[in-house]
Amino acid sequence: MAGVRTIISGEKGETAPLEPELGTPVEVVEPVGAACALVLSSPHSGSVYPRSFLAASRLDAATLRRSEDAYVDELFAGAIALGAPMARARFPRAYLDVNREPFELDPRMFEGKLPSHVNTRSLRVAAGLGTIARLVAESQEIYARRMPVADALHRIEAGYRPYHAALRRLTQRALKNFGVAVLVDCHSMPSHVAGVSGPDGPKADIVLGDRFGTSCDPELTAAAEAELRRRGYLVQRNKPYAGGFITEHYGRPASHVHALQIEINRAVYMNEATFHKSPRFARLAEDLTAVARALSDCADSLAAWRAAAE
Repeated sequence: MAGVRTIISGEKGETAPLEPELGTPVEVVEPVGAACALVLSSPHSGSVYPRSFLAASRLDAATLRRSEDAYVDELFAGAIALGAPMARARFPRAYLDVNREPFELDPRMFEGKLPSHVNTRSLRVAAGLGTIARLVAESQEIYARRMPVADALHRIEAGYRPYHAALRRLTQRALKNFGVAVLVDCHSMPSHVAGVSGPDGPKADIVLGDRFGTSCDPELTAAAEAELRRRGYLVQRNKPYAGGFITEHYGRPASHVHALQIEINRAVYMNEATFHKSPRFARLAEDLTAVARALSDCADSLAAWRAAAE
C-alpha cells in the first residue's frame, strides 16, 4: 500500500511466538506524512488460520471463517492516507477475540485449573463467545477436545496483550499530539443480524455503536451518520450492536478519548457464502474514507473547543 509503513507491534523477546504461520500476530500500519486524531482498530479481520488450530477444530476452515470480519481492514484502509494509523490482528476471531476482556474464559473448554482472576461468568462466556470462543457460526462447537490451560494463556499473552498495547500507545499519542483521540473500531456483521425487514423498515447497511452516547461525543456519531446517510446508506445506532469491549474500555469522552464502533452489513460488500468481494466493494471503501474524513474534521473541532475552554 502506497504511503504507509507496517510496524510490528510489541518488542521481540517479550514472549514466545504465537504460531509459526502468524509470524507477526499484530500489525500497526502507520501513515507516512500527515497525521490526524483518528486511530483505527480492526480486531476481527485476521485471516491467518494456524495449522494447529485447524487440526484441533472439529469444523472446516470455511465454517470457521463465518465469524471473520472479512476485508474490513481493506475497507477502512483509505483512512490511513488521511493520517490515521491502524492496528489489525492477523489471527482470526475464532482463534482469539481481542474485543473481549483479557480473561473471559469458559472452564468447560480447558484441561487444568484456570487462574482465579479469570471471568468465567460473563454473558459472553455463557454465549460461547469469550476471549477464546467455544462456538462459531450458528452455535457450532469449535473444538474436538479440551485445550490445555497453558495454551489459552499463551494466546492471550502473545496475541491479546500486544494488540491492546498498540491501541493504548496509538490513542495516547493522538491525545498528546492533537488534544483529542478518536478510536474507530471497525467491524462487519452477518446480514441476518443487521435488522429485520418489515414494518420497522429494511435491514441496516451500517450500525454505529457509541454505547448509547457514553463512549464518544455525540457530535462524532452524528458526523459519521450524516456522511453515511448522505451517501445513501441505511444507518442505525446501537442496535443490534452498541459496541463491545474495545468501545467500552477505551471510550472516555471526559478524558478526550472517544471510541465509535462501525459495523457494516456484509451483504453490502461481499458474497457471504463464497467470501468473494462484490462490485460494491470499491465504492464502499471510498465512502468509508469520506466518513473518516468527516470524523477527523469533527475531532479537530472538538480539539479547538477544548483549547478555547482551557
